[in-house]
Amino acid sequence: MSPVHPLYAAMEPTIFEHMSGLARAHDAINLGQGFPDQPPHPDMIAAAARALAEKSNQYPPAFGLPELRDAICTFYARRQGLALSREQVIVTSGATEALAASILALVAPGDEVILFQPAYDSYAPMVRRAGGVPVSIALTPPDWRYDAEPLAAAITPRAGVLMLNDPLNPAGTVASEAELAMIADICVRNNLVAICDEVWEDIRFDRAPHRSLLSFPGMAERAVKIGSAGKIFGLTGWKTGWICAAPAMATALGRAHQFLTFTTPPALQWAVAEGLDRPEEWFAAQRGAGPHRAGASATRWPPRASPSCRTPRPGSCASTSRRRGSRFRIASSANARYAKRASPRSPSRRSSKAKARATSCASVSPRRARCSTRQWRASRCFATS
Repeated sequence: MSPVHPLYAAMEPTIFEHMSGLARAHDAINLGQGFPDQPPHPDMIAAAARALAEKSNQYPPAFGLPELRDAICTFYARRQGLALSREQVIVTSGATEALAASILALVAPGDEVILFQPAYDSYAPMVRRAGGVPVSIALTPPDWRYDAEPLAAAITPRAGVLMLNDPLNPAGTVASEAELAMIADICVRNNLVAICDEVWEDIRFDRAPHRSLLSFPGMAERAVKIGSAGKIFGLTGWKTGWICAAPAMATALGRAHQFLTFTTPPALQWAVAEGLDRPEEWFAAQRGAGPHRAGASATRWPPRASPSCRTPRPGSCASTSRRRGSRFRIASSANARYAKRASPRSPSRRSSKAKARATSCASVSPRRARCSTRQWRASRCFATS
C-alpha cells in the first residue's frame, strides 16, 4: 500500500511550475506564469522595509493584523460600495491558501461543487481532497458566457458549493450584471454557498468598478469573497490575500486557515495595509504607468484581424490565453523589443543563449514570438493566485 495519498501520487506538477522551469532551463522569456516584469512601486517596498525595521517580527494574530483587516474593509467600501467589518475579514498567505481554507471549511465529503471551465487549476484537486465531487460546466469561446440552463441542469440535491472566478482566469472576461444576478438567484433558490475568486478585480480595462457576487440580494450570508494584494499591487511573491464573508462563516473559514499557514508575515501585512489606504490618485497613476494602462488597451486592441485574435466582449479585463489549442490573444502589436532579442544580426554572432531563447519561444507560437513580452505579461489575465 502506497504511503502517499492517491490524489497526490497521480498528480502532475502545476502547469505554472512546469512552464517556469522550462523558461529557466532555456533562459527563455517566461510567458507561462502571470507576473509583471516591471519593478514594483517603491512606496510599497519602502513600507515593507520600514515595517521590518520598526514593527514586530513575531507572530501576528491568526486572522490578520487589525490594521490590515480594517484597511481591506475601507478599500472595498470606497471601491465597490461593500459594507464590511473587521470580523468579516481573514488575512491569508495568498489567494490560493484562501481558496484551500474556503474549500476545506465549506465542502463536506460527498458534496458536489459546481465549477465553470476553464478554471484555475487548484480548484478541482482541492475539492477532491476535501472529499467533494467537482461538477464542471463548460463555458464556450469566444464569449465565455454564463447560461442559466446548463447551470440549473448541473445542480442536484447533493450540490452545496458553487465556485466563481470573476474576472475569469484564463479567459480574461468579466461577467455581466445580468449574469451575476442570474448566478446569485440560482444560489439563493438552491441554497448554494458561492466561493468567489475575485483576485483580478482591480485589473479591468473598461474603467468600470468591479461588482462582487457578495453584493447581490441574498448573497451576503452565502458568499465568500477572495482578494489578493499580489494582484492589486503587482507583488505576486508577497503571497498576501484575504477572505471576506459573513461573521459566522468567516470564523469557520478562519478555523481552517489556522491549521494551514496560521498567519502571514507581519511586515507584508503592514505594507499592504498602508498601500490599500493610499488615495485613489495613487492607484490611478499606477494603472496608467505601465503597458497595461486602460488607454493602451482600448487603442491597441486587437493588434490585427485574425481568426485566433478575437475582440473580447465588453467588460473584459485583459488579453487572454486559452489553454485549449494554445491560441493566444495579444494586447499589443508592438514587437521591436522582442525582435531585438529573438533575431540575431547574423548566424555567426548568435550565442548559445540566444539560440535557446529563439528556439524556445518560436516553438510555442509564432504569434507569441511577435509580441512585446512586457505588454503581454502585464496585460493578460492568466496567472497563479
